[in-house]
Amino acid sequence: MPAEERRRGEPVAWSAILSRWRLIEADLASEYGLDLEAEPRLLASRSWRWLETRILGLLAADTRLYRALAPEPEMPEVPKGSRR
Repeated sequence: MPAEERRRGEPVAWSAILSRWRLIEADLASEYGLDLEAEPRLLASRSWRWLETRILGLLAADTRLYRALAPEPEMPEVPKGSRR
């Protein structure tokens, strides 16, 4: 992944990303207006770089894919003396 994506969290393997293909398909439609079912030859006519750029864009926005792969927010430790 590009450095700007890695800085925001742990790197995510492409296998983890592509295993969520249904989320990618839904996000490509909602974010870019790309309906892969209506245009079945679209991916065959484009380069890997074209698809990679759009998927990385999905990870940089509040999308289904981003939410599925985003780490859980860390909860600050509560000091023992402050628990009731």
